[in-house]
Amino acid sequence: MPDYTAPLDDMTFLLQDVFDVEKTFSVLPGYEEVSAELAASVLEEAGRFCAGVLRPINQSGDEEGSRLDNGVVHTPKGFKEAYKAFVDGGWSGLSSPTEYGGQGLPRTVQILVDEMLSASNLSFGLFPGLSRGAAEAIEAHASQALKDQYLPKMVAGAWTGAMGLTEGTAGSDLSLVKATAKPRDDGSYTVTGSKIFISSGDHDMAENVIHLVLARLPDAPPGTKGISLFLCPKYLVNDDGSLGARNAVNVGSLEHKMGIHAQPTCVMNYDDCQGWLVGEANRGLNAMFTMMNAERLFVGVQGLGLADASYQTAANYAKERKQGRAPGAKESGMIIAHPDVRKMLLTMLSFTEAARALTVFAALEMDKETAHPDPEVRKRAAGLVALLTPVIKAGFTDFGFEATVLGQQVLGGHGYIREWGQEQFVRDARIAMIYEGTNGIQAQDLVVRKLGLDGGAPVRTFLAMVTETIAEGRQVAAARDTAAALDEALEALESVTTRLTTGANADPLEQNAAATDYLRMFALVTFGWLWLRMTLVVVAKGDAATPHEKRKIEIARFFSSRILPQSLSLGSQICSGSAPLMAIASEAF
Repeated sequence: MPDYTAPLDDMTFLLQDVFDVEKTFSVLPGYEEVSAELAASVLEEAGRFCAGVLRPINQSGDEEGSRLDNGVVHTPKGFKEAYKAFVDGGWSGLSSPTEYGGQGLPRTVQILVDEMLSASNLSFGLFPGLSRGAAEAIEAHASQALKDQYLPKMVAGAWTGAMGLTEGTAGSDLSLVKATAKPRDDGSYTVTGSKIFISSGDHDMAENVIHLVLARLPDAPPGTKGISLFLCPKYLVNDDGSLGARNAVNVGSLEHKMGIHAQPTCVMNYDDCQGWLVGEANRGLNAMFTMMNAERLFVGVQGLGLADASYQTAANYAKERKQGRAPGAKESGMIIAHPDVRKMLLTMLSFTEAARALTVFAALEMDKETAHPDPEVRKRAAGLVALLTPVIKAGFTDFGFEATVLGQQVLGGHGYIREWGQEQFVRDARIAMIYEGTNGIQAQDLVVRKLGLDGGAPVRTFLAMVTETIAEGRQVAAARDTAAALDEALEALESVTTRLTTGANADPLEQNAAATDYLRMFALVTFGWLWLRMTLVVVAKGDAATPHEKRKIEIARFFSSRILPQSLSLGSQICSGSAPLMAIASEAF
């Protein structure tokens, strides 16, 4: 498998030049000392670790896979050692609170490390990603006693986390959850039930696995209002923090999957195990969403990471593979000269660099939401994060999967065999469109819930930012064409947004029929906005801009002329309404 190189130049460009993160961090309590230079040094070390430790075991881990022997899950060769190196390097607590042993760095730094983990070895990256999400849910909702008992070990990486949501008859519809919990005399609970699709449900890399499990109390009301959240450790924990007896948390089987073979995706049986309530009774879904929303952003970044890894392989191959004569050439040359190959590579590149920019923007808003002293700034940031979460989760994984397919196509037959790793990227990327809420559900969330959030304030704020950037772009010669294309796409998006919120398509059926097209349209306009922002920054730098940065102007022109116009056809599709979808009777399928 070809090497992976962390895109440090692009990350530094975003942190320093596009978003000036030091200015934001300087007013966030706890982050004042985090400079762009410090962030860059952390990312450089992370990139070295991902390239040198994780990437070499990515393909071998996929081929070997995790296995279950006599109830014990074994991860592939090298994973246990890699995880120890990860923990020893302090990576497990990068953005965790210092009071529990973490380093307390901003989400903005963490999420770029998440991209590298996903690009170099997605199966491995899921272990710390899920652990961090579980720890965040415990920190936000558990009692102080549970926090003190579990968070230091989880932050240190000695214990990992998993979340038990899905059941055989309760997938996206969690109102159907059947797992039960009964109170014990000592204040804990007996949790009983079976869960499927549990990533990192069990393994041999850490001392303990902490499961957050959704279940129903005996007197719980029906539906989602009757779900509670319980902390169920693989091993019980003694009062002094040492591990006690094995809890009745057992692996029934490992799922046989299309991709992420090295990641143990488990059927978990909670056989009258002991658990502790996290948060309020019957408010478990609210607590779990703390973890789920963080994971949705992480899943989006998985799509970005895999797309970048696939692009790197494809671009290197295209510059070395001699095959066929390009138009006007007298003899065979490298396939990078062929227009169609260039179109595929530019399509991939125009997604990855814009998506990375949106990742940094969203992470900065998350840091503001968490730490900014002004409540109005926190409220505005929370609204933008809520609006963009489904766009990032679904948009990045849709475009990310498409990018890995293009990367495979660039290699032709070599992309279909294992040697170059492209077929693994395609297989691994596919799950990201499904787990943590399918992309169709994310689209419904955007249209049905997020457009109307706080009376529509977040979407108005966001569209106003795009409008402001367009006005700036019209004043700069090198950016005018990009600004004009974005202005046309924005006008179409605003028109469709009005139709879906207050106009002809504002009823639930029409909104649902439009949802996936609308999310893609929203994502395209968002990418166009960020390409225009990056163009303006490069132009302003003048001769100080590097050749790598200057090429962004041309990539922006490619995106605005060849990709962004797709938003106009999506607007037309949306305006056709639900009738073409619903006219055929169910029996006719």
